[in-house]
Amino acid sequence: MSRLLARWRRLESKPLGAWLFNRRLAAMVPYSGTIAPRVVRLEAGRALVRMHDRRAIRNHLDSIHAAALMNLGELASGLALLSALPDERRAILVRFRTEFTKKGRGTLEAEGTVPADVDLGRADEVEVRAVVRDGAGDEVARVRADWRLGGPARPSDS
Repeated sequence: MSRLLARWRRLESKPLGAWLFNRRLAAMVPYSGTIAPRVVRLEAGRALVRMHDRRAIRNHLDSIHAAALMNLGELASGLALLSALPDERRAILVRFRTEFTKKGRGTLEAEGTVPADVDLGRADEVEVRAVVRDGAGDEVARVRADWRLGGPARPSDS
């Protein structure tokens, strides 16, 4: 189990545990902290992150700014990956694509998912997808994030 996932599991059920986890996350990743994200669920290879609508992240069209939507999607993809990545490995974002499908308004949630068929102990690169949805469950944005993996990889079986 990754250190990130172990930390989440240790804190999530305690009083103020999720709040403390989210505060630490915002301190560790200051730019992502600007959208005030809240991790709602974290499992190996899957993350659900919530962002409340507020004036600081709105644009001139009175909807949530594209950069805030991308930030939310990238964070969900990264947390999904890090929750499943062996601790001796690391990841860096190398490509990022976002498709905006609807104006974002209200509380939004992004769900990031690592493909089940990827061996994170051996892979050099992995595409992690995230979907951002509004309170009605409508898709607001689709994210595809390509992460390059480094650190010691397990030897191949061949």
